[in-house]
Amino acid sequence: MKPPPFTYHAPATAAEACEILAADPEGSKVLAGGQSLVPLMNLRLAQVDNLVDINRIDELSHLRVEADRVVIGAGVTQAEVERSSEAREKLPLLAEALAHVSHWQIRNRGTVVGSLCHADPAAELPAVWLALGGEVTAQSASGTRAIAPGEFFSSFLETALNPGELATEVRLDVANGATGGSFKEISRRHGDFALVGVATQVSLADGAVSDARIAVCGAGGTPVRVPAAEQVLHGASAPDVDDALLDQVAAEIGGALTPGDDIHASAEYRRHVAGVLARRALREALARASAAADGS
Repeated sequence: MKPPPFTYHAPATAAEACEILAADPEGSKVLAGGQSLVPLMNLRLAQVDNLVDINRIDELSHLRVEADRVVIGAGVTQAEVERSSEAREKLPLLAEALAHVSHWQIRNRGTVVGSLCHADPAAELPAVWLALGGEVTAQSASGTRAIAPGEFFSSFLETALNPGELATEVRLDVANGATGGSFKEISRRHGDFALVGVATQVSLADGAVSDARIAVCGAGGTPVRVPAAEQVLHGASAPDVDDALLDQVAAEIGGALTPGDDIHASAEYRRHVAGVLARRALREALARASAAADGS
């Protein structure tokens, strides 16, 4: 199938893109990698009057690795981040999750910021961003604002971006000290969207858990961070994080999720698998954090 007619725009600057979006905020869509938008257009599930292609905007092609954050422009592909040894060193959790995102050919075109803005609840990168923390910069003809991950995802395929706003970059936080992360998912085939996925990150101070992050994808209308499960781990010494404690974590995760039933999996199955994956991911994250502490 082919999409309905639309007007194609190729702005050279972010400001020009915002002007085009402001002229028709409800009927305009931003094209970056196009790996989700173009199929939706071809199937006529997305109606676009003005397609704003941001691939020629040089100011959106930055990938900066800083001491306390990694900054990824809206034009940067997932493959570029995956290939960056500096980004991998600072955010190994992100690099690990990227390997689960579809296939290499898709990651060569798909962008990190585009995946966040598409807001598919089964996608890996929104959950990773929730676990890491940071903010998205949204630019419009009237100015810019920063949106935290906990405020960004509002519903299925919906975000806090207003009509006419352009997400220009995402900043992902880099944890200090002895930190380890792990991403686990289950899917029907490699490269498919996750039936359930879990992103975890654990930081240690003096041998005890000083910070824990747990985010789940594929188990609701948005990715879900589970503070109650994280709190179970806070203050526990690394040797005390045993099966009994992880069972408490899994119980909190199951209680926090509201997945639906579909042809691929039941809600009960998704809750159960989220707990299983969280146990596995937390064990691995804790082992990595302990190794980092021993090497420091």
